[in-house]
Amino acid sequence: MTLRLHDTATREVREFVPLEEGKAGIYVCGLTVQSEPHVGHVRSAVNFDVLRRWLTHQGYEVTFIRNVTDIDDKILAKAEAQGRPWFNLAYDMHRELTQVLASINVQPPTYEPGATGHVPEILELIERLVAKGHAYAAEDGSGDVYFDVRSWPAYGELTRQRIDDMEPATDADPRGKRDPRDFALWKGWKKDAEPETAAWPSPYGPGRPGWHIECSAMARKYLGAAFDIHGGGVDLRFPHHENEQAQSRAAGDGFAAYWLHNAWITTSGEKMSKSLGNSLLVPNVLEQVRGIELRFYMVSAHYRSTVEFSFEALHEAAAAFRRIESFLDRARGMVEDGRYAGRLPAAFTAAMDDDLGTPAAIAVLHDTVREGNRLLTSGPSQELTSRVLEVREMLDVLGLDPADFADSRGDEKLVGVVDALVAGLLDERAQARADKDWARADAIRDRLKTAGVEIEDTPDGPKWSV
Repeated sequence: MTLRLHDTATREVREFVPLEEGKAGIYVCGLTVQSEPHVGHVRSAVNFDVLRRWLTHQGYEVTFIRNVTDIDDKILAKAEAQGRPWFNLAYDMHRELTQVLASINVQPPTYEPGATGHVPEILELIERLVAKGHAYAAEDGSGDVYFDVRSWPAYGELTRQRIDDMEPATDADPRGKRDPRDFALWKGWKKDAEPETAAWPSPYGPGRPGWHIECSAMARKYLGAAFDIHGGGVDLRFPHHENEQAQSRAAGDGFAAYWLHNAWITTSGEKMSKSLGNSLLVPNVLEQVRGIELRFYMVSAHYRSTVEFSFEALHEAAAAFRRIESFLDRARGMVEDGRYAGRLPAAFTAAMDDDLGTPAAIAVLHDTVREGNRLLTSGPSQELTSRVLEVREMLDVLGLDPADFADSRGDEKLVGVVDALVAGLLDERAQARADKDWARADAIRDRLKTAGVEIEDTPDGPKWSV
């Protein structure tokens, strides 16, 4: 089966045909590093990490670019409110974002460019647009440069909108614009309101990049004038992605062949965001569940489906994942270690090839675990080995391999210590049972259970899990 993806531009599920055989270039819009990341922020990173892993598993050489916006109005305003340099705020929040994504096993991108490091490329793209008659410098002395939306007849095609039906762009004072919908490519420095460090020299005067132009310039630098997939949250479709496509194609670039957008995580039916005050910071959530369990919760929903967040649903997902881990724990020692050398279950592959159908893929994973649990009762067998290795391979594809998570089983040294202590207590319990001292044997089992350690008596001896 061939991978098919829902293309936002055509609103159809299309077969993925890369521009260059065997390779895939992906650009995903990352975050504006203005504050701590919440659960809603990281969903996009998880969803496109799954896409990247699946393409890699299918044999593609993937170049994955995910940017950060490290200068904009919100960063400047928050930094001023906190009495700190804007670049210090952006650096701290970027570092926290990196730690959060690592905690849920999102692979680092091939490169993670920031707007402030690509001002020359941004200005070069602006100059191309001005030369082609699609951009102009404001005549009000502001130093702003705008994209002329009416100069590009295809403006609005990504989101199927007519220019006259669009709201005005709110990214700059409209007095310098020819049309209120024109959007800023370059924002002139406001001497009395912005720090001098927030401005770079340009042919139009000191200033800084607009939001949309940075992604076009960085995508071109790292993926070329045309590339395969552009992704991001559904809230970025307009104006951000509409404007990206317009300015890039107006400059003569082919830009993205496919557009993919993930849906929101909501609370009480509203998009999770700082402005609503209903955000859930990832470190706080990870006080209740492990990173691997939070990722399982996100992966279990289709990337285009809205997820109504609740801790009840999160804990149910965590319990479901622990059942998968329990199967692998019980099978440990009964099968040879290593990766599955054959094919993934056909139903799993079909689900993933159908627009990354992770809910159906997770269902195959659960079915395989149930079959494995049935086989466990009969002891070691080739069939059991196949099921175990299939489960491991499916988990690896979804970024859910417990071995990849530092917090999945805790620090390795600590695990060794706990294993030795539990083993000692199990030896005592075994002796008590041999002596027919059932009260002492039960007391040891209850003591371990109180500590969160479950004991399972098997034909090969007792096994424990947390």
